[in-house]
Amino acid sequence: MRGVWTTAGVREAEDEVLARTPDGALMRRAAHAVALRAAAMLTEHTGGIAGRRVLLVVGAGNNGGDALWAGAFLRKRGVGVGAVLLAPEKAHAAGLAALRRSGGRVVSESDVPQWIERADLVVDGVVGISARGPLRPAAADVFDRVTAPVLAVDLPSGVDPDTGAVDGPAVQATATVTFGARKPVHVLNPRRCGDVTLVDLGLPLGAEHGRAPDLWQLDLADVAAAWPAPAPADDKYTQGVAGIAAGSATYPGAAVLAAGAAVRATSGMVRYAGPAADEVRSWWPEVVATGSVGDAGRVQAWSAGPGLGTGRDGSDVLAHVLGQGVPVCADADAITLIATRPEVLDARDPGTPLVLTPHDGEFARLTGDRPGADRVAAARDAARRFDAVVLLKGHCTLVAAPEGRVLVNRPRGAWLATAGSGDVLSGILGGLLAAGLDPWLAAGAAADVHARAGEIAAAGAPTSASQVLMAVPEAIRQVRALCDDGSRNA
Repeated sequence: MRGVWTTAGVREAEDEVLARTPDGALMRRAAHAVALRAAAMLTEHTGGIAGRRVLLVVGAGNNGGDALWAGAFLRKRGVGVGAVLLAPEKAHAAGLAALRRSGGRVVSESDVPQWIERADLVVDGVVGISARGPLRPAAADVFDRVTAPVLAVDLPSGVDPDTGAVDGPAVQATATVTFGARKPVHVLNPRRCGDVTLVDLGLPLGAEHGRAPDLWQLDLADVAAAWPAPAPADDKYTQGVAGIAAGSATYPGAAVLAAGAAVRATSGMVRYAGPAADEVRSWWPEVVATGSVGDAGRVQAWSAGPGLGTGRDGSDVLAHVLGQGVPVCADADAITLIATRPEVLDARDPGTPLVLTPHDGEFARLTGDRPGADRVAAARDAARRFDAVVLLKGHCTLVAAPEGRVLVNRPRGAWLATAGSGDVLSGILGGLLAAGLDPWLAAGAAADVHARAGEIAAAGAPTSASQVLMAVPEAIRQVRALCDDGSRNA
């Protein structure tokens, strides 16, 4: 797993390194990395480096210093470099001196439009990880007119470093170079950051240094290792029996999608219980389907809620599955039932694993408020409140455990925003819970494969939940194959 640290932890670690590092050495190392990335972008977008023009947009402090030193390094490779100083009196003195010595220039106010128009690349060195809030008017005016690719230093200015929230004008980066560790912005708002390059500065981060990550991302190897594969001695029971309590006369499709996803995601057995039994059998003859949860037989986990209904019948079904002492994935109508009939949770034995999978609207019903700008804090609070793993759906899906661990999935487009897609995720997750995975890891792995299946099914065009469902095995094969090839972070 890859760790992500909040800015407070990174700054503390940086201060520790700076105390034992020669003055300016860390900045020059960071700036050199920015210059290398800028040179690569110039080559990619223009076919060369020498003779190209780079515009630095420079704020006060060290972030601006990184940009200025990077400009000095680019000058050595024959790049024309100009710097717009947004706060001239606060510009990093050593960085500005280095730029001027190299032949770089400070761009006058009257020349800014010409430089913007002719720039082959713009470097965003406006603010660093200590800043909050949108771009100020002068910076916003510059970036409003930029058409060239933008390379952000550490993070796109105007985007909150710890939440990824955008509350006004902000930079849209083509690529970002960050230092020491990935910060939350890089995983919570990757669209704003573009392609992120991490430069290792040897910061003392990690549990061994008393600074555990604040967020986690699963590597490809984590998903591949977690996914259940049958061993020679396994049979359908030892691989996990998943129960699906979903669907109704009005919404039989939810049952078909959830049950089918459990079938296609794992190698064990699926039992369906509900009024859509005939429809489920017609689509998935391998599913053992009955009309009620009381007749379903023994399962090792339940996935309950999609199309279940929010009346008394749905409440009785949910109370039954919560009382079986096995892990439960509560999705869709099950979440609404928990929100409107909280007494249904009384049926749950203490310590029985529960995974809640709300989208923003369901989260508001469950907690009383929408997640807001700080989605991580909202998910953590809900996980503690309900003593459950909370999978908060969104472009960047979050998985929060009651003790505070949070996974962030890697988004793969927005094609999954289609009716029935969540039912597929519910079935996948139910299958993984039945196979015995830790609920937090199961939710993260399910979200990863679900997103991959959406990407495969869409192939750049609108898709449907049925197509996503059919792509689940290919997504699993892709994970296993890519991991075997050594592409651990794909």
